[in-house]
Amino acid sequence: MNRSFVGFILRRLGQGLIVLLGVSIVTFLLLYVIPSDPASLIAGRSANAETIARINAQLGLNHPLWMRYLIYMEHLLHGNLGWSYVQRTSVAHELVARIPATLELVSAAIFWEVLIGVSLGIIGGLKRGRLADKLSMGFAYVTVATPQFVTGLLLLYVFSFQLGWLPLGGYGGLSYLLLPSLTLGLLNAAWHMRVVRSEVVREYREPYVEAALSRGVSRRTVALRHILPGAVLPVPTLVGLDFGYLMGGAVIVDQVFGWPGVGQYMWQGIQNTDVPVIMGVTLFAACFVVVANILADVISYFIDPRIRVN
Repeated sequence: MNRSFVGFILRRLGQGLIVLLGVSIVTFLLLYVIPSDPASLIAGRSANAETIARINAQLGLNHPLWMRYLIYMEHLLHGNLGWSYVQRTSVAHELVARIPATLELVSAAIFWEVLIGVSLGIIGGLKRGRLADKLSMGFAYVTVATPQFVTGLLLLYVFSFQLGWLPLGGYGGLSYLLLPSLTLGLLNAAWHMRVVRSEVVREYREPYVEAALSRGVSRRTVALRHILPGAVLPVPTLVGLDFGYLMGGAVIVDQVFGWPGVGQYMWQGIQNTDVPVIMGVTLFAACFVVVANILADVISYFIDPRIRVN
């Protein structure tokens, strides 16, 4: 392990910690921005002033703001994300229980977006200006313009209600995973397609490609050995960024398909103005994004010589 790689990793870790610190501050301030009274939510509507005052003291809401933030950070460092005001359960425990379903959904969505987006981007770039290119661009425009809940409902209507091939919702095997993951992955597949297509077109204009073609090297060989390796370099970074977006999109998809993931838990917290749930899911998503981006940067470091040189 050389010194440049160690420095590269330390820089990325430092940047990630700064991002997480900023997210922790923002999520902490949510408690004072969202118009809700934690003590009233816990005690119920019929609680008297004495009960509400006692709950405020137990939650530490009578301390100064800076002290409350330090207590909040101390709890975070011990893995304590607080307790749901409505469900009376540990937020961390609920998140841990829902993470496997979310990882399953997000991983399958990543598979679809890379498979569809990269394939169409390569075809569109190599067949620039032809029918295949126009069809792939049309796919990108339609999927970007269509809201995810509309895509999900259309897929449910066709493949579940009309054809009866797949279940209408729920959690289980591959048949339950197919439609929600496809719904979640289609939008990002369009972005992957456009990025990869642009990279293929750019690589085609490079002098080394023109030199290889002028020497009589076949277009297929040039595409496989020179154009495509350079065109897919942005994909690992895009996948790392997509994890954060997919976490946000999973809120809608979980509801449409009844998928018991973190997104569904977030939606329940929003509906009930359950601040600890909202804060906990936001922090979890931020950690998820930071780790995914660091992993994507490490992969890019090894496959892209330009990063090592810089």
